[in-house]
Amino acid sequence: MIHPTALIDPAAELAEDVEVGPYCIVGARVRIGPRTRLGPHVVIQGPTRIGADNRIFQFASLGEIPQDKKYRGEDSELIIGDGNTIREYVTINRGTSLDRGRTSVGDRNWIMAYVHIAHDCVVGSDTIFSNGATLAGHVVIEDHATLGGFTLVHQFCRIGAYAFCGMGTAINRDVPPYVMVAGNPAKPYGLNKEGLRRKGFREETIRALQRAYKLLVRRGPLADYERVQLAEDRRAHPEVERFARFVEGSARGILREPN
Repeated sequence: MIHPTALIDPAAELAEDVEVGPYCIVGARVRIGPRTRLGPHVVIQGPTRIGADNRIFQFASLGEIPQDKKYRGEDSELIIGDGNTIREYVTINRGTSLDRGRTSVGDRNWIMAYVHIAHDCVVGSDTIFSNGATLAGHVVIEDHATLGGFTLVHQFCRIGAYAFCGMGTAINRDVPPYVMVAGNPAKPYGLNKEGLRRKGFREETIRALQRAYKLLVRRGPLADYERVQLAEDRRAHPEVERFARFVEGSARGILREPN
């Protein structure tokens, strides 16, 4: 199941049923789990750990050193979970000692062609990266987020769970969970209601999130009755609590609707 033209370092560890296509290069300190398939011309450098049931298409480059001038050859790693689809020309770099020393990608992510995930990024599970989406270093993408084609994310930004970023979006602040953003620079355009319905969110929950969006994303101080409503929704709906905690914990500040 390993093509004779592939170059596998003796220090690499591959499960018995891993498929390796023509002209692949797998470096030392690379571990690849069961049923993962590498197309032709894939390059994987270590230290990198890749789980089970991943499909990695031709010309992808995984685990290369970070594109960071401060990197001095220190030990760092890339960790990729299970069931991911990684398409042509995707590049995912290892971490740096200035952060966790690790870039991580979760499970069941759909990562389309020409995507770049830079050093020290954290990508959750069940995300979609459309063609050409690019993450600078230290970015966090939470579960079920969608990045449209050629979305650009500034370093240290966070994209919340179930957020939706339109194509060509340039993001320089945090995007709260459940919110749609688009434009250059990015602006919020309401709650990702259709996406939440497709994921099985109840209408009652969506209405509570809509109220939270109006209070937390639109500018202006909250009236007393609005504070009471928000507190009640936070107690009744874990999704609203997650929304509010994300906004309260944002170090860069969130994207907000203009006045």
